[in-house]
Amino acid sequence: MEVKIIHKLPGRIRLQYRKNALTSKQIVLVKVLLSTQEGITSISINPVTCSILVYYKDITEQHVLALFHSLNDKYLNDEDMLSSINEQTTEHSISSTIFFMILKHFGKMILPLYARKLITIFNTLPRIKQGIQTLLFHKKLISETLDAAAISLSIANNDYKTAGSINFLLDMGETLEDYAKRKSYDNLAESLLNMQEQVRVIKDNEEYLIPAKALKNGDIFIVRSGQTIHADGVIIDGESMINQASITGEPLPVKKEINDIVYAGTYIEEGEAVIKVTAAGNDTKVSKIVKLIDEANNQKSQAQEKAEQLADKLVPYNFLLAGTTYLLTKDIAKTSSTLMVDYSCAMKLAAPIASLSAMKEAANNGIIIKGSKFLEETANADTIIFDKTGTLTHATPKVIDVIGFNNYSKDEVLKTAACLEEHFPHPLSRAVVQEALDKGIDHKEEHAKVEYIVAHGIASTLHGKKVAIGSYHFIFDDEKTNISDEELKEIEKVSQNCSSILYLAIDGKLMGIILIDDPVIPNAKNIVDNLRETGINNIVMITGDGEKAASKAAKIIDADEYISQALPEDKTSYVKKMRSNGHKVIMTGDGINDSPALAAANAGIAMKGSSDIAGETADIILNDKGIESLLDTRILGQNLLERISFNNKVIIAGNSLLILLGLLGKIKPATAALIHNTLTVAISVNAMQPMLKDKE
Repeated sequence: MEVKIIHKLPGRIRLQYRKNALTSKQIVLVKVLLSTQEGITSISINPVTCSILVYYKDITEQHVLALFHSLNDKYLNDEDMLSSINEQTTEHSISSTIFFMILKHFGKMILPLYARKLITIFNTLPRIKQGIQTLLFHKKLISETLDAAAISLSIANNDYKTAGSINFLLDMGETLEDYAKRKSYDNLAESLLNMQEQVRVIKDNEEYLIPAKALKNGDIFIVRSGQTIHADGVIIDGESMINQASITGEPLPVKKEINDIVYAGTYIEEGEAVIKVTAAGNDTKVSKIVKLIDEANNQKSQAQEKAEQLADKLVPYNFLLAGTTYLLTKDIAKTSSTLMVDYSCAMKLAAPIASLSAMKEAANNGIIIKGSKFLEETANADTIIFDKTGTLTHATPKVIDVIGFNNYSKDEVLKTAACLEEHFPHPLSRAVVQEALDKGIDHKEEHAKVEYIVAHGIASTLHGKKVAIGSYHFIFDDEKTNISDEELKEIEKVSQNCSSILYLAIDGKLMGIILIDDPVIPNAKNIVDNLRETGINNIVMITGDGEKAASKAAKIIDADEYISQALPEDKTSYVKKMRSNGHKVIMTGDGINDSPALAAANAGIAMKGSSDIAGETADIILNDKGIESLLDTRILGQNLLERISFNNKVIIAGNSLLILLGLLGKIKPATAALIHNTLTVAISVNAMQPMLKDKE
């Protein structure tokens, strides 16, 4: 793809491509492919001016250009990729849209009176028709019916100017609402597009990591417990329990084995599968974005639903007031004033705009919220349950020592451990693998198939001997590994210096231990204190770590309660117990073992970089600031509820005053309509304003 530089600044570059060089689908495809590249933080394409604005970080300008040049016909004309793309309409700026609306409305004033009347009738007919259909087919008096009545009464009273003004301001309000929704959706999409996903392909009996988008027909890749399947295919080895809810709607996982077909977008709950790709490119980020957007739009907050319900409930009273006014005064002008002013229009605009704007603001900060309902749940919660590893602690814990037993050296212990742990995306696994890399230890696979036991450890066979690595409970209670008094004393002695210990056993004997320091993040205590100030009464930490590591972390953050050596079912049971006792619960986590508890909470919140299942299960996914962004999310939710409440009060007070002035004959119907609709637009604009204060 040929591009040229128009303008550039550090970290920002604007490019231009040749007019008609790309179709509308190819434009979207370019954005999808490049947004997932490491170093590209944001990309936007304007098909009208044929310009591309790219923001990048930690890469060079030459690297950015190279990415564009690599997009040749092989990618841009790939039928599988293009078939999965949803075409997007050309976007215009909100300012230009509003400008042309104003120009169109006031421009007709230069036309003859009869022409203005005809244009007004033509422009208002759709609203009148909609109001009549709503009344006839749905038997409801809602805002659409009220709008139609107000416009019809103005036309009947030969007041075409007022009818046109009402229609114009309603159009402007709807345009602002659509703009807010579109921007919110776009930002959600951008957040998803920037999520990096990789798969392990098998070639020449070795595993290699490649981007998921690079999978092609015929490739062979392996998927393990807790991981998503990124292409349609057939299992050629292994068996697993696969959750297909996203495709079939089945609530329970389905057993899949050799020769069974699997689908992109599903994930493995247990086991592993070696899959041969039969169809790649159809499960693109774009389709996931569309699904998430649809779901997010249906997950309304209670505050938003109440505002919309209240808006509809008030409409019949407007008609009742209008009828009463006419019977008592026989004054068409006063009657018109009561119809020109209603509560429902502003309420039904302001609440969803505020909700979507909050989601947009979250997305701008890298926080993915799958519906304003969950933002409200986060705002109203009184209890937060923290997982420890990867949530309260650094996402990259470090190995601080390796101790060998039974004549095994440190290097032998580390090599074997890294060989097993490299298959799984847990922070402790990454720490072991990184330590082996730092020590220059080659840990080429020599073991058989590995088995991951959730919240326990990993088991396999090495040179005919059973090998296992994991927690104390897994190694000594489940695997029945022998341990001498001397070994036990040594472990007790060194355990004071670390947060976690991984135990490695071979053929029933302790091969060695790996000491890992996983310190609580420096500002965790401050964040927890700030969360308490927002109304959180219960701070709880639940972890699979041992008593000493758990106690140490809980003391640092000043937790009200902590539970150590917890299994996934323990976390879930605790969440359910708290909810049954009347508490509103936030559960945070990042691992496969946290997923059931995330699903059981009022709001499940996952860390960025969490396991696929945790990310799919969670209602909210935080940015790379971790629990600091949890505090931001909590404050954002509370500010959203305050914004909706404030707007509703202004709507009721302002419109009540207008109705009163109209009844007293102090303002004309046209003036009432103008002020009412101006107030509606002003409140809608206010609903779109940022809800989080900028941090220094």
